[in-house]
Amino acid sequence: MNSTVALTGILAVGLALVHVVAGQLQVLRSTLRSRWLSFSSGVSVAYVFVHILPDLGSAQATIQQGGINPQLEFLEHHVYLLALVGLAIFYGLERAAKTSRKQSQKDSGDDVTSPGVFWLHIGSFAFYNALIGYLLVHREVPGFANLIFFTIAMALHFFVNDYGLQEHHKHMYEQSGRWILVSAILAGWSVGNSTQISQAAIASLFSFLAGGIMLNVLKEELPEERESRFWAFAIGAFGYSILLLAL
Repeated sequence: MNSTVALTGILAVGLALVHVVAGQLQVLRSTLRSRWLSFSSGVSVAYVFVHILPDLGSAQATIQQGGINPQLEFLEHHVYLLALVGLAIFYGLERAAKTSRKQSQKDSGDDVTSPGVFWLHIGSFAFYNALIGYLLVHREVPGFANLIFFTIAMALHFFVNDYGLQEHHKHMYEQSGRWILVSAILAGWSVGNSTQISQAAIASLFSFLAGGIMLNVLKEELPEERESRFWAFAIGAFGYSILLLAL
């Protein structure tokens, strides 16, 4: 095992452990938890706007130069569509979860999603986590600093996702969902170490990831009932932006 594989492996385990310990945030006071989640959201958004989105322009050129399946030629000029697809998919998943919870409250008084929506949600987030694990190995911009900044941003992003999933699925998430997401990260990292893909494909995956991150952050920050903290969000966003720009 070379040093790069070992390093990304350690980071993958670290990301997986976020889902293991994230549940501990539930015991913190509501105000402290809200500040921490808003700070984490700010860091995630900063990574998207300062690092991922600026790279999408060059990613489009990469896709054009790398060549893609003839049936997908339209993506040569619309790489941002993949970010939109990521955002739309996770918006649809969020709406499905909220609708299911409302129906459950109406039918039985339980504020929890149905088993079918739970598995749809967890399956989608398992793919999302596996994608992040995969991109630990295959990043669009190589280098140690970029790897560390990516890992930090994704770790804090996982805290935000974990909170939302716990709220939607309650005991189902505690019993099985969390552990599926833990396994997905490690599986993505493992696949990344055993496969090679083109730079065009990597650019496409990062585009999809950017859309997913944006939706998953904003759905936690914007609703009034979330009790988000603007200053914590701003400190995370601007502080991490400064660090990224210093690269």
